[in-house]
Amino acid sequence: MMKPYVLTYKEAKSLVICGDIHGDFVPLVYEMCVRYGMHDTLVIVAGDCGFGFEKPGAYENAFRRIEKRLAQNNCWIAMMRGNHDDPTYFELQKDRKTLIHHARWQTVPDYTVIQACGRGVLCIGGAVSVDRQIRLREMERHHGKQYYWPNEAPRYDAEALDDIRDAGLKVDIVVTHTSPSMCEFQSKKGLATWAQYDAELLDDCDAERATMDTILAHLKRDGHPLERWYYGHFHNSWHSEIDGVWFKMLDIMEFQEVPCLK
Repeated sequence: MMKPYVLTYKEAKSLVICGDIHGDFVPLVYEMCVRYGMHDTLVIVAGDCGFGFEKPGAYENAFRRIEKRLAQNNCWIAMMRGNHDDPTYFELQKDRKTLIHHARWQTVPDYTVIQACGRGVLCIGGAVSVDRQIRLREMERHHGKQYYWPNEAPRYDAEALDDIRDAGLKVDIVVTHTSPSMCEFQSKKGLATWAQYDAELLDDCDAERATMDTILAHLKRDGHPLERWYYGHFHNSWHSEIDGVWFKMLDIMEFQEVPCLK
């Protein structure tokens, strides 16, 4: 058994999930702290943060611009991996930290459990880029500048889920980048256009959603008190209760507060 990666935010009095931000780190903090006046709040970004498109120093510069405001409002941001993120930024290093790791602003690895506001939040990133062929061509044109990462899809890690169960951790909230197959979007109308240029796209998208189905089944089998599931990726907003779980799709920069238990 490996020890699960757990982040605990004891001071957080509110928990909010946010949709894709696509590199808009400073606008995110403006929305949090100025427009909505959040205080004592942890915001979890459900992927497509925008890491990997700029040099590493750009992200440290962004943090310096937002650090003071986050401290003033006593807020934190935890960022998950999307398909438009370099997975390297979300991997644990030898010191058990990610490449972006500050007290108030950090990336989180897949299968992290976040404890805040009486909740146990499981974070799993990744999805398939429908425009990956265009991104690959752009990389060729720009001599290797990164627009796409081949290991972008979500992965089912049965061992990690077993370790979470065996450690006695209870998951009642799940945040992923994409969603199980019973959630919207289910229509493949929009995919058909992209699939004309990508012969494997439809199968890969089916596999992506099937992976999430398998994760959901595993969590239910292990008896987790699963209550809510949040995701981004599709750039739209939707919600529904399915088989006792409330699913919520988040649009770009859309916020959804999670009811706290304490």
